[in-house]
Amino acid sequence: MKNQRWLTLFIVASALFMICVDMTVLYTALPVLTHALKANAAERLWIVNVYSLVVAGLLPGLGTLGDRYGHRRLFIAGLLLFGLASLAAAAATTPAWLIGARVLLGVAGATMMPATLAIIREEFEDERERAMAIGWWAGIAGGGLALGPVIGGLLLAHFDWGAVFLINLPVVALTLLLTWLYLPARPPRGGQAWDGIGSLQVMIGLFGVVYAIKTCADRPFALPPLLLSLAVGGVGLWLFARRQARQPQPLIDFKLFSLPGFAVATAGAMVGTAGIVGVELVLGQHLQLVLDLTPLQAGLFILPAPLGGLLGGPLGGWLLRHAPSNRVSAGALLLAALAVLSLQALPLDGQQTWLWVLLLALMGTGVGASATASATAIMSGAPPQRAGMAAAIEEVSFELGGTLGVAVFGSLMTIAYGYTLNLPAALQGLPAVVHESIDDALRVMADLSPAQAAVLRDLAHSAFTHALVAVLWGTALVWAGMALCLWRASGRQAPQRGVESRFT
Repeated sequence: MKNQRWLTLFIVASALFMICVDMTVLYTALPVLTHALKANAAERLWIVNVYSLVVAGLLPGLGTLGDRYGHRRLFIAGLLLFGLASLAAAAATTPAWLIGARVLLGVAGATMMPATLAIIREEFEDERERAMAIGWWAGIAGGGLALGPVIGGLLLAHFDWGAVFLINLPVVALTLLLTWLYLPARPPRGGQAWDGIGSLQVMIGLFGVVYAIKTCADRPFALPPLLLSLAVGGVGLWLFARRQARQPQPLIDFKLFSLPGFAVATAGAMVGTAGIVGVELVLGQHLQLVLDLTPLQAGLFILPAPLGGLLGGPLGGWLLRHAPSNRVSAGALLLAALAVLSLQALPLDGQQTWLWVLLLALMGTGVGASATASATAIMSGAPPQRAGMAAAIEEVSFELGGTLGVAVFGSLMTIAYGYTLNLPAALQGLPAVVHESIDDALRVMADLSPAQAAVLRDLAHSAFTHALVAVLWGTALVWAGMALCLWRASGRQAPQRGVESRFT
């Protein structure tokens, strides 16, 4: 079929969009879901984070399986499992059930994600076309992450919370049909067998690190759980790294990180995703819990960010024709940092909504263009026989960035909220949970007198506004620092020649 490669891009992009939406669709659904399932703070954390953690832990192994058995096979298997796991999540009646279903969704997402980028690498042989295709891939991934809250809000305006998972089923059905009819089956390039031990080690390491970050926000702060979590996470990641160094065919060939620009591009992808996920998480809650917007209204308010991301992806692909990838990524992240820094100075009072719209769009455009540049640097620099592995590393950086965004900026939000919520003497006897989250504070209000409830509400709203400002400042500083690192690395970037010989 003429131009079949562009149809291939549409097929894999449809699945990618669905995977990325599932990362953030719960941001607007979380208050409703928490109430329906009676989930506590720890269960809320794992409902949101376990999906990305499982994806990040399994991606390296499943990416190399695609090299061995064929990316089309892994893509189809992942689609089928994603549909079944979505049904299980929609039918959940307890937090534990939903967490288990989210684990299965993570397994399915990790099965598909490396295949999407590796298939693009196989189908687009022309470097300019490949850069544009990866630009659309990155834009769609960023758009999926940012549109998740909008889709969640739209569904919750008309249906029960289970609809945020059931919406996956028609996408799975259509993508399966198009894959079966039109996606070409290419012979696998060869690769190693599944390393279950290595995958388990890296997942334990990631779970430990994320839980350690979460414990930093606990009140009162407890050092033993933090040290224990860090020890478990550190040992898990150390065992994984040692195992990979000794394997003749590792899940991750660390020689890839010696390629010019590869390591810093991976870090750029991670940091860009972490920032936008953190901003969306906190801003979405502020809009609902402080400004009393509905989930749909909150999602629509954030809509300029994903629209900017959809524009920024292809724009980044075009800019790569004129500048090195790390320089494009640096400029794009700096644009996003300046936009977020400007946001923290604007009040959310409805008087300057057009400025919020403009700045959110600029933020999304910057992150989208940066993601394209990072993905292109990673995929174009890797040899063909490491395409699946490089795709897995690139997508681990996005997934891990999303997880760290929730953990780091979610914890920063909790810390800033807890330490700026200063209760008067008349409210000192309230449960300690009022300092843990604004959700808990608003629930406690139901048992107070009208006068006390009004005081607590105003104080909680003010404290959460300070938390939003803290997250915006933190995001801007992290993005600006990463932009500086990328800019300095761009001077060391060089064309990739003779790369394949280093991996044979």
